[in-house]
Amino acid sequence: MKRPTPSLYQKLQDLVPFRIIPGIFCLAVYWAIYLMPVYWRPIPEGLTPEAWHFIAIFVAAILGIILKVMPIGVMSIIAIAVVGLSKVTASTSKAAIADSLDSFKNPLIWLIVISIFVSRGLIKTGLGARIGYYFIALLGKHTIGIGYGLALCELLLAPFTPSNTARGGGIVHPVMRSIAYAYGSTPEKRTEQKVGTYLALVNYHSNPITSAMFVTATAPNPLVVNYIAEATGQNLHLTWSAWALCMLVPGLVAILLMPLVIYLISPPKLKETPNAVTFARKELKKLGPVKGAELIMMFTFGVMLLLWAGLPAFLFGPAYALDPTAVAFIGLTILLLCGTLSWNDILKERNAWDTLVWFGALVMLADQLNRLGIVKWFSDNLQIAIETSGMGWPAAMAVLVLTFMYAHYAFASTTAHISAMMLAFLMVGIQLIPADYQNLFVLLMAAAASLMMTLTHYATGTSPIIFGSGYVTLGRWWGVGFVMSVVNLAIFVIFGGLWWKFLGLW
Repeated sequence: MKRPTPSLYQKLQDLVPFRIIPGIFCLAVYWAIYLMPVYWRPIPEGLTPEAWHFIAIFVAAILGIILKVMPIGVMSIIAIAVVGLSKVTASTSKAAIADSLDSFKNPLIWLIVISIFVSRGLIKTGLGARIGYYFIALLGKHTIGIGYGLALCELLLAPFTPSNTARGGGIVHPVMRSIAYAYGSTPEKRTEQKVGTYLALVNYHSNPITSAMFVTATAPNPLVVNYIAEATGQNLHLTWSAWALCMLVPGLVAILLMPLVIYLISPPKLKETPNAVTFARKELKKLGPVKGAELIMMFTFGVMLLLWAGLPAFLFGPAYALDPTAVAFIGLTILLLCGTLSWNDILKERNAWDTLVWFGALVMLADQLNRLGIVKWFSDNLQIAIETSGMGWPAAMAVLVLTFMYAHYAFASTTAHISAMMLAFLMVGIQLIPADYQNLFVLLMAAAASLMMTLTHYATGTSPIIFGSGYVTLGRWWGVGFVMSVVNLAIFVIFGGLWWKFLGLW
């Protein structure tokens, strides 16, 4: 059969490495914003010409990431180059490119990158799979028990895997699919609803909850820490242990209720699964006894957890406190010295190097929004709009949290969403909400920054992996996602609010 002749557009698309129409759209948006003061209306009061030019760059860059014109790393390199060449942040090229690269010395960026290297050991040694199958062997007599096993596996791995995609999609999802296959529950056979749909949903919805529980559970959390400290004038700077303590109770309640809620709204056809225990035990037998490399991984995680929790400072005083990034380097050093990870493993960890580039670029863009006065201008206008509406501070807090969270329907990247909106929303809340209740607001915003990942099949890197396996239809994904977003947010408002009150935070 003769193949159809490709269209002119398809020929052009095959010649270039970017998506043509989204790329043209981003350029058009850039020029429309940049030239608006020339052809339409003057620059808004409170902004400089350089700030207005930067807004054009920022909006075009975020749109390019959302529309996936090119991979996020490439878009980030382009953003760094444009900021450096445009000289919107400084009057000389040398100073401008220094501003473009300034964020790469931020320790929080390196915390995430080094932690991704460390988490590579979970996959290489097989410890991640062993943990997953152990929980299935322990809880797998019923389908809901398997769900709880997957959720608990997520929870155990979360403090050490800052790539929520690697955790949910690379470690837990293969375990989930193996179990579904063992029961003949596959999309190919149209038997996915037997157990697979339920397990895939639990696999996914564990991810946002655990991401909210630890600074090192997803890449954008350190950015959230920075924004909260900046918005509160350093009055609330969440350390690793402080974040974990704040999110402990609402996170545990959410992770314990989630498999049950999904069981009620999307129940599996097969309720009893006694063979899952046998299957998990067979897989554990294949893995053999715990290997030396796995013991080293467990030792390393134990050391990192104790150091992140501040044990040296607790035992010997503040002088012995360790920065979280220093702790991550200690963990990586142990694994390299013991041979659990090799330098080749580090070089091949593309996800970490990719994160270094795009995360550094987005942090730079967010920092410049603040330095150029754009965040203050936006937050001042948003504050005026809320005050003009006449709503009280409780309603204002609800509007800010809900708007921030559900705006994620428009984003395919949590980092892009947080970079674009969070600092401005935090600053508005700090201005409108009485001081006694500000910590309640910022902690809810911190939780929402991860919980918003429940919403869509493109919400974060984990979602296309699990959705792409074919176990969940689009309608069910969005429906369950919305229900879980409401349930999770309610849990953090109620249980989180009470827990934070008990801790004396508001």
